[in-house]
Amino acid sequence: MKNDNPHPMTWQFAQRTSRLQSSAIREILKITMRPEITSFAGGLPSPETFPVEQMQKAFDAVLSRQGKVALQYGPTDGYAPLRAWIADSLSTDGAKILPEQVLMLSGSQQGLDLLGKVLIDPGSKVLVETPSYLGALQAFSLYEPEFVSLPSDDQGLHAESIDTLGAGGRLLYALPNFQNPTGRTMTLDRRVALVEACARHSIPLIEDNPYGALSYVGKTLPSMLSMNPGGVVYMGSFSKVLTPGIRLGYVVAPLPLIQRLEQAKQAADLHTAQLTQMVVYEVIKDGFLDTHIPTIRTLYAGQCQAMMDALTEFFPAGVTWTKPEGGMFTWVTLPAHINSTQLLAEAVEQLVAFVPGAPFYANSPQTNTLRLSFVTVPPEKIRAGIERLGKLIKAKM
Repeated sequence: MKNDNPHPMTWQFAQRTSRLQSSAIREILKITMRPEITSFAGGLPSPETFPVEQMQKAFDAVLSRQGKVALQYGPTDGYAPLRAWIADSLSTDGAKILPEQVLMLSGSQQGLDLLGKVLIDPGSKVLVETPSYLGALQAFSLYEPEFVSLPSDDQGLHAESIDTLGAGGRLLYALPNFQNPTGRTMTLDRRVALVEACARHSIPLIEDNPYGALSYVGKTLPSMLSMNPGGVVYMGSFSKVLTPGIRLGYVVAPLPLIQRLEQAKQAADLHTAQLTQMVVYEVIKDGFLDTHIPTIRTLYAGQCQAMMDALTEFFPAGVTWTKPEGGMFTWVTLPAHINSTQLLAEAVEQLVAFVPGAPFYANSPQTNTLRLSFVTVPPEKIRAGIERLGKLIKAKM
């Protein structure tokens, strides 16, 4: 059939689509697919950590024993044994988490979208760190909030700023452990103060914790969920400790909120894949993560040290960076006159890539910042890539 329609369709999009933006990271990843480029851009876990053999055995076991159940539709809230495992893993002596408080997600990114749907109206105040996770800013922005950037430093955000800036806040979003993009960790004192401030102002506190298990020394600070389970919403993921390809995350919240999130999820995708939930449970139910996560920590700690050594050796005076104690990122601050977006174009010509820092700011972007991810790059390539990047920066000093 000949396609010669003289009246092509004119699409009229919803007004909210004007707030849609492509992820700066995803766009950069298209460039960095070239194998010759040393990429510090993607926030991707190392494929070296993927438990391929264990996953294969688990798929075989689930399909052979419960194949008809695994391949069927499932409940919206998720696979009950896995939800019970999560609730037990997050429970403490002072804060018992019930399986009914756990909602399984098709990746924790879905949780951000669902939280936006049920908590944010146009003009709602959404409080965020400075800088904050780009994926959260993207997810929330579609619901037309007023972002309020809270002052932050290497110890986390300043909780006292909530008293002056947070009045009427609909939610506060924070990543306390090895934050994306900065790699910083919120101190215990800051966590306690933040929980108290949010409770004082009746602001739901969203605690996003995808990297918390990746402490290089194996020590973790108490979750904010454990400090106030009635006012904190906790988000977790299996992407960084197993594999991101299964797209499996979860949100833990008080029951009134979980019920609304479940209704929103029903409208979005009915339920998260039953098969992958059952496979993950099969992998982790007997303690596999207790031995697997330490191998990830050891690998990432070595690559982080290689990054820190290279930055010290090749970056000029006047450039600073965070020194993460876990996770996947370090955050670099250049002299004020250097624009990292312009620097990226030159870096790609030298076969090096990173993520400019500006997109991570909800307001007043600092264009002299950038994020480096080191966990997918072997130490020898880290050193060579940072040396090339350092030369470009020196030329602009």
